[in-house]
Amino acid sequence: MSVEVTRLPSGLRVVTHAMRELETASIGVWVGAGARNEAENEHGLSHLLEHMAFKGTRRRSALAIAEEIESAGGDLNASTSVEYTNYSAKVLAGDTGLALDILSDILTDSVFDADELAREKGVILQEIGEALDTPDDLVFDLFSDAAYPGQPIGRPILGTPKGVSAFDRAAIRSYLDCHYSAGTSVIAAAGAIEHDVIVAEVEKVFGGLPQHEVRPPVPATYRGGDQRARRKLEQTHVVIGFESAAYVQPETYAAHVFSTAVGGTMSSRLFQEVREKRGLAYSIYSFHWGYLDTGLFGFYAAASHKDVPDLVAVSLDCLAGATETLSETEILRAKAQAKVSLLTALESTSSRSDQIARQFLAFDRIIDRAEMIERIDELTVDQVRQAGREALRTVPTVAAVGLGKVPDPVAIRQRLGC
Repeated sequence: MSVEVTRLPSGLRVVTHAMRELETASIGVWVGAGARNEAENEHGLSHLLEHMAFKGTRRRSALAIAEEIESAGGDLNASTSVEYTNYSAKVLAGDTGLALDILSDILTDSVFDADELAREKGVILQEIGEALDTPDDLVFDLFSDAAYPGQPIGRPILGTPKGVSAFDRAAIRSYLDCHYSAGTSVIAAAGAIEHDVIVAEVEKVFGGLPQHEVRPPVPATYRGGDQRARRKLEQTHVVIGFESAAYVQPETYAAHVFSTAVGGTMSSRLFQEVREKRGLAYSIYSFHWGYLDTGLFGFYAAASHKDVPDLVAVSLDCLAGATETLSETEILRAKAQAKVSLLTALESTSSRSDQIARQFLAFDRIIDRAEMIERIDELTVDQVRQAGREALRTVPTVAAVGLGKVPDPVAIRQRLGC
């Protein structure tokens, strides 16, 4: 595997994966600051900053940024997550220098024009409104808030209308100066690239990244709880979950395989029992989310209001039963699914650059393909079942949007025999 790493004196890490059979490259900057790094009065600033980075620098207008990258056949993108923010470009092999120049420009020399800011705040307010009008988005926001009440990790990434409306250029600049640092950032590239060329370009254009200590995020404390929004909808949307393994814990592999086995595929227990045998829901699936210091396991489903009690009861019984009776055959299927999911990232330049960047942010090293596969293959039936048992012993978190009767956390614990 052609992965190379260089650590610059500033603390900035450059990691590349040369995929020499390709003609394109994906390259980006991953900053180890996301929604959970925000103070209460900064809620939504990570996402607003991500938007404003593309709205003009001292050298380029917003239109010029778009025209310059697109004239080379490339495209720019960005995303904000709970724990990091990414700014990336996909270009032809010979245009990585252009991509890095634009990325450095928007991250170190943005002007945050007042008119652009006013317009973009309007765009984000529309985005927040869309999320509030989308029950399968809203229910997960409620779920995170109930799991981590009063904590940055549990707040919606988009922020609130009141908070976003109040932000000004000084707030954005202050957040940028505080949280964006060379030492907490990774530049990752994958595809038709040469490592030494990328490093030389990074050294030339990213000298403007500040070099200072960054305030660490508030540690997460899982609480569990209950959040509901009564809406006159055709269905009730439900998420029920529990605390699970953090991303950096070895147990995360067992938790992921357990989630896949019980509800991640068409052959899984939840899908077969709830949808195929009983017809209680069209959409049902389980999930495992790993963060740096905590994790969540649970399931989502949407059903007619009258079917919600049966759906929840059957689903909880499936989960409880799986912790004792998941078979080796089921686990082998889930392992195969997990390996395909991990290895798919090796076939796409954008997925691969994202994967190696996030690994460096979490572990300060690359976890290679052989190690990932070995960790999955080594899992035993007992380890996978145990991951499920440990999750189901924690306090439940319940979120619902709709009019169906969803049991509260106490009733859920009773159903699970806890």
